[in-house]
Amino acid sequence: MNYKETLSWLYNQLPFYQIDGQGAYKKDINHVSDFFNKNGKDYLSFETIHIGGTNGKGSVSHMLSSVLQEAGFKVGLFTSPHLLDFRERIKINGLQVDKNFVVNFVKDYMQDFINMKMSFFEMNVAMAFNYFKKQDIDIAVVEVGLGGKLDATNVLHPKLSIITNISMDHTNLLGDSIELIAREKAGIIKKKTPILIGEKNNNTSILEDFAKDLNAEFFYPQDVSYSSDLKGQYQIKNINTCVTALDILSVNGIVVSEKDIIKGLNNVTINTGILGRWQIISGNPLVICDIAHNFAAVQHIWQQLSFYEHTKQIILGFSKDKDVERIISNLPKDYKYHICGSTNPRITCPHKLTDLFYRFNLNYQTYDFACEAYDELIKHHTSDNLIMVTGSVFIVSDILKYLDKV
Repeated sequence: MNYKETLSWLYNQLPFYQIDGQGAYKKDINHVSDFFNKNGKDYLSFETIHIGGTNGKGSVSHMLSSVLQEAGFKVGLFTSPHLLDFRERIKINGLQVDKNFVVNFVKDYMQDFINMKMSFFEMNVAMAFNYFKKQDIDIAVVEVGLGGKLDATNVLHPKLSIITNISMDHTNLLGDSIELIAREKAGIIKKKTPILIGEKNNNTSILEDFAKDLNAEFFYPQDVSYSSDLKGQYQIKNINTCVTALDILSVNGIVVSEKDIIKGLNNVTINTGILGRWQIISGNPLVICDIAHNFAAVQHIWQQLSFYEHTKQIILGFSKDKDVERIISNLPKDYKYHICGSTNPRITCPHKLTDLFYRFNLNYQTYDFACEAYDELIKHHTSDNLIMVTGSVFIVSDILKYLDKV
């Protein structure tokens, strides 16, 4: 198989969360453990930082990777989902995994994948850790896919665990209360391994209890005064988490300088190639893409948009497993909303949302696809317009792919 055929097999042969949603979520990590027990525990060949949380884990992962790169480390970065190319998920010092490696890895282990009934994400994890081992990296920054305790990445023995925050999301999988979600995310806390929590609130006492039971040293972030090229007021918490993590790691032999921190935080996009985080894709008209797939993340977007005096035109769509009524009921009334569908079957049909937009007295229009909304807004834009592409990762991905002509 060539690269295109290999991706087709990966996407279609086995459960894929980006398409199948709940049906691709595994209730244990036995399959991925069995794979590594049979083929070698690649993840033990390098140091790791394990990052979970409801929001911000992608930004913190990329910030840490960027700073560690500036400090001279060979850094593996494993994140999900991807926006343009599957290979975004697996990088070393900002460079995506080689296409030939993807092809050969799937070819070599395809029978194991089938026999062990591994999910798409489990195969990703196996591929990433094998690649990192073969490339002899120093350290890997590994983002949890979903939850924590039952996530395929939870085979790791990390140098540091991070939980950025806890809020309501994926309630159909992780539980319908903050307490249940916190317990799932607490599953990445390891015995005698430091754990950093990005935000302190009433719910983090659950995490503290888990840490105490495991004799894991517990940290909250310091307030620091660094800036980053990842824009948005909400990134301040992520910067604080990143810098505090680096302080904790320095005690454990992973040392970076003040210069590395400053340079790394201000060159995250260049060093890592991160997409979809307050990404300005046009200056005239002003067009910004930012993934906001749950209520807490959407609130951060509206807070940031309040700093702009432009007329706001919002292109958005929601995955079927989101609390759309809660999100829509809290949308600002003075924005114009362009509700979009997608070729991805997990996106809610925009026509099924119109009753909610009408009920909450919002100005809206529906489109089958985000690119149609984008073209319409560009055609009729004025200098005071700001076009925000947000909501589901799939809507942001659709626009970026459309503009990139992928």
